[in-house]
Amino acid sequence: MSEPGGVREAVLDDGREVVVKRGHAPGAAAAEAAGLRWLAAADTVPVPTVHRHDDDHLVIDRVPAGRPSASAAERFGRGLAGLHAAGAPAFGAPPPDGPAEAWIGRAPMANVPAGDWASWYASDRVLPYVRLAVDAGTFEPSEAAVFERACARIPASAEPPARLHGDLWNGNVLWDGREAWLIDPAAHGGHRETDLAMLHLFGCPHLDRVVAAYDEATTLADGRRDRIGLHQLFPLLVHTVLFGQSYAAQAVAAARSF
Repeated sequence: MSEPGGVREAVLDDGREVVVKRGHAPGAAAAEAAGLRWLAAADTVPVPTVHRHDDDHLVIDRVPAGRPSASAAERFGRGLAGLHAAGAPAFGAPPPDGPAEAWIGRAPMANVPAGDWASWYASDRVLPYVRLAVDAGTFEPSEAAVFERACARIPASAEPPARLHGDLWNGNVLWDGREAWLIDPAAHGGHRETDLAMLHLFGCPHLDRVVAAYDEATTLADGRRDRIGLHQLFPLLVHTVLFGQSYAAQAVAAARSF
């Protein structure tokens, strides 16, 4: 989902290959740097090293190109479970030194800490994007009401805040032939199932191996398959805001099914 303002490759004086990214908005590069460092601090899934950043640019290691493999997918599943277990101070918490007003792709994303997952998910991860889509004319008021009814039915959760990548679609998982790497995070504290639901929504090589290894490493509450649509509301609505009508019907259908 990430849409950088510009990306180019370069070679440092010591021979290391890096990627230089230009942020799409002031502070976007710094927000991504904070997210990458937070994920790297968990030491569970490979993440490119951040060499430097300012308000406009980010310099990170280039991930070597390779092919996905079943063994790498299994390591990724176990690593993702470890990343989530590293935790966050609260739902909606930004990475250390990360901004409260952040982004997911080019869409705004508020990182405001909250104590209750269900109300936070509704107020900070669903309804803001519904309002943006209504303002853009993508949703009718009657369609917005579908999301409001779905939000009223979000079940309480005993989950502690997890350390999420936050934008875990296939394009943000790179394979070097041995490992899966995470790039372009929209990192924040959230529910573990949201990252997993995004992988299910947009696909991932060897997804069955990823999920099986994740399940071997940790335990999720019963009935998680019934909640996939609920957790997919967030990425579907962000895509509706970014790309318009092509995702609107899918988002409304997910809300109705939930």
